[in-house]
Amino acid sequence: MVRKAADRGLPPVPQLAVTSMVLVIAGGIYLVSYLPRRPPLTLPSVLVGLAAGVMVANLASLARARRFAWDKFFLVGGWALVAYGVIAGMLEYVFVLDHVSGGPLVLITLTLALFAVDIPLLFGFSVARYQEP
Repeated sequence: MVRKAADRGLPPVPQLAVTSMVLVIAGGIYLVSYLPRRPPLTLPSVLVGLAAGVMVANLASLARARRFAWDKFFLVGGWALVAYGVIAGMLEYVFVLDHVSGGPLVLITLTLALFAVDIPLLFGFSVARYQEP
């Protein structure tokens, strides 16, 4: 029986990417809802830490995939990373321009960095999973 390209037993990258994005978005919304006042940092710190942990687990599970179209993954994911890196940079500039500093700026920067990596990972995987390795 011939297996389809999408049925190779790949890790649950989309589910983990969405979980990471939910945590990032929840932490980001909570954080910026307090601006221009200084927000409490405990909850967003926990959410960003959990999101980073999920992303690291996601990347580690994908790195162990044996039969995967890595060339297509890096092609699509690389260009998406450039685009989302620019978007995250523009958003970072807006927060710096609004005089956000200290701990809140660090957390916003981490949130934007996770956002800028998570979406290209999802795009690259979504294309490469249907390609022959």
